[in-house]
Amino acid sequence: MKRKAIFFGIALVSGLIMGLLLAVKLDLFPVAESQAEKLAPAAAVEKSNLAGSNMEEAIINVAGTAGKAVVSISTERINKVQGNKRYYFSYPFGGGQSPFGEEEPFRRFFDDFLGEMPQREYKQMGLGSGVIIDAEGYILTNEHVIDDADKITVTLSDGRELSGEIKGKDARSDLAIIKVNAHNLPVATLGDSDKLKIGQWVVAIGNPFGFALQNPEPTVTVGVISALHRSLGRAPSQGKDYNDLIQTDAAINPGNSGGPLVNLKGEVVGINVAIFSTSGGYQGIGFAIPANNAKRIISRLIEGKKILYGWLGVTVQDLTDDLAKYFGLPDKNGVLIAKVLENSPAQKAGMKESDVIKQIDSQPVNNVRELLNIVGKAEVGRKVKATVIREKKELTLEVEIGERPEDLEKVAAAAEPGATAGWRGVTVEEINPQNAQRFRIEEKSGVVITDIKPGSPADEAGLMVSDVILEMDKQPVKNLADYNRMTKAIKGDCLARTARGYFLIKSEAK
Repeated sequence: MKRKAIFFGIALVSGLIMGLLLAVKLDLFPVAESQAEKLAPAAAVEKSNLAGSNMEEAIINVAGTAGKAVVSISTERINKVQGNKRYYFSYPFGGGQSPFGEEEPFRRFFDDFLGEMPQREYKQMGLGSGVIIDAEGYILTNEHVIDDADKITVTLSDGRELSGEIKGKDARSDLAIIKVNAHNLPVATLGDSDKLKIGQWVVAIGNPFGFALQNPEPTVTVGVISALHRSLGRAPSQGKDYNDLIQTDAAINPGNSGGPLVNLKGEVVGINVAIFSTSGGYQGIGFAIPANNAKRIISRLIEGKKILYGWLGVTVQDLTDDLAKYFGLPDKNGVLIAKVLENSPAQKAGMKESDVIKQIDSQPVNNVRELLNIVGKAEVGRKVKATVIREKKELTLEVEIGERPEDLEKVAAAAEPGATAGWRGVTVEEINPQNAQRFRIEEKSGVVITDIKPGSPADEAGLMVSDVILEMDKQPVKNLADYNRMTKAIKGDCLARTARGYFLIKSEAK
C-alpha cells in the first residue's frame, strides 16, 4: 500500500508538472490579462460611436437650421428667333438635313411663295439654388443661375413660391443677390472661409432636380474639404474668373448651383458653383466660391452697384525652373511679365516685359493666381509698391491700381499685333496659317472674324465667326491694314462682302 501511495503521488506530481508546462506553452495563464486588453478596444469603439453620434447630430442640426434658409430658384428666359429664308427638310433615310436654300432656284421659290418668316418665341427654363442671408428677403446665389432671366420664381423650404427680383450681379465672381417680398425669413450665417482646412467636414445643401421631384425641401450631402485655392481658369465668353475655389467631395448635382457649402457649425463657408465631370453628373469633384469672396461684395450687390476689380494691364506667366535659372533667381517664386499693355497702369509705372514681380504692397507674389487675387481685391485708384527683378536687380515701382476693363479680351486683342477689335462689335485677324487651319479658310487675302459681340451691328447683320471679309463698301480688303484704314473712314452703313455673300453692317449711331 505504501508503495502504491508513493507511486500515485509521483504520478500526480508528474501530471501537475506536465500540465503546468502545457499551460505555459499554450499561454493559458494570461486569460485575465487578455480579457483586460479586450476591454480597451471596446472602450475605443464606444468612444468612436460617441464621435459618430456627435457627427450625426451636427449634420442633423445643420440640415435643420441652415437648411431652412436654402431656396430653389426657377428661371424663365424668353428667346426670340427671327425666321430666315432658309428652309430645311429631313432626308427620308437619315443623314441630317438638306438646306435647299443654298440652291438659288429653290431659295427664290420659297422666298416668293412663303415670304419673310415671322419671329418666334420660346421659353428657356433654368434651375438653381440660393441661400437667404437677410431676414428681409435677400438671397445669395450664382450669377449664372439668374443671368438674363425674364422671370424668377423662388421656392422657400416651407413650400411658398415668391417672385424674385435681381438686385445686383457680378459675372466675374459669378455671384448675385436677388430679393423676394417676405419678412422674418430664416437666415444662414456667413462663416470665415479663410479658416478652412483640408479634410474638414462640410455639408452641401441645395435643391437638385427639386422641381422634378416636387419637393421644396433641400437636399443635404456630406463630404470633406478636398483642396483649397483651386483654379479652373477663366471662362472668357462668360466673363467669369474661377481662380480661388474650394474643392469638395460632397455631392453637387445640377440644380445645386448657388446653394451653400456649410461647416458643421452651420456657417456658410462657400457657394456651390461647379463640378468636374466626364459624364455630366457627380464624380466626387465639386467646387464652391469662398464665402469671404462673397462678403467683400455683398453690400455693393444689394445696392445694385458695379463691382470694381483692380488691374495692372500685364500679361503674365508662372516661372519654371529653367526660367528662374535664366533670370538668376534662387527659386521659381514670382511672376514673369510677358507683355505690358499700352497706356496701362503697369506701363505708366515703368514695368517692362521680362520683369519678374515678387511683391505687391508688401505681399509676396509666388504665382499668377496670387497676383490675380492681390491685384483684383486692391482698391481701384490706390497706389501700391511693386517689387520687381529686372536684369538681376531688385527695383521698387509705384503703381496706381487701375479699374479692370469689362471686356478685357478685346482690350488684350486690340493690343496684339495682327488683331483689331471693337468696330461695330467685330474682332478680326489677318489670315495666317494658324487661323486658316482653325477655320478651314481657303482665301489668301482678306481678314477673318474671330469674335462677334452679341447684339452688335455685326451680329445683327448676320456675320459669323470664321467669315472672311473680302470687301467693304465695294473696296477690296486685302489685309489688316486695309481693314483698319477703312473702318476709321466709314461713317454710315457699311456693305461688307464675305465668302458667304453680302452683309449690311449698320451704323451704331442712333
